Amino acid sequence: MHRRLVSYFSRKNCLSPDDLADETLTRVLRRLKEDGAIADMPAARYCYITARFVFLEYLRRAEYRQISLDALPGSRYPASSLAAPSEPDAEFKTRAKRLDCLEHCLLKLNPDHRELISEYYHGERQAKIERRRELAARLGLTMNALTIRACRIREKLEACVKTALGAEG
Repeated sequence: MHRRLVSYFSRKNCLSPDDLADETLTRVLRRLKEDGAIADMPAARYCYITARFVFLEYLRRAEYRQISLDALPGSRYPASSLAAPSEPDAEFKTRAKRLDCLEHCLLKLNPDHRELISEYYHGERQAKIERRRELAARLGLTMNALTIRACRIREKLEACVKTALGAEG
């Protein structure tokens, strides 16, 4: 269960997934000591519900809000490799180049994967959540399975874009 919780927190880009998994299991064990058992649901489900609350608390903490994007685990673009654009035109050109690479990589995807990833990220806030629920139902997947599938497709896209940007120099 610890390994699965670490994986859960890693997918959420937490800085210390091991510590958060430990905190989650500590809370679950505390509940077991107090009540003797978790009778109203399976233990694994209770662990994930507790993990969700631990994650929400993590998001509320000040140190999370003040970190640099470069400090996140698995950062694709470390600060040392990026040149700061000297003017807005340079920044615009860099963004345009990234978007071109993304479009190129999207075209290389399987049409089903391209549609899934496009629908997965379409919309804002509650509309996005509803769209994802509909998408999962249409594909016959759970929300967790849909999230994992989208994550894998996104990782392929990120690798493709990184390769394309490296090839362009």
